[in-house]
Amino acid sequence: MAHHKHHEKLEKIKEAIRDSKELTEEQKSNALVHVEEWYAEDKAFGSLIEGLIEKFAELEPIFSEMGLI
Repeated sequence: MAHHKHHEKLEKIKEAIRDSKELTEEQKSNALVHVEEWYAEDKAFGSLIEGLIEKFAELEPIFSEMGLI
């Protein structure tokens, strides 16, 4: 469910960029590329944390304390 919520936010951000009257087409294109990269990196980091918790449940409190989950 959290993934779906984040995907909806991503789509809203991308739509706002595409609809922007202030940005040039080149700026829009660059912004969309960066947003996609950040989203992919964030998703990969989340997958890494989930995998580590699955293998080592004792890490969950540590990640939680660090604000990672």
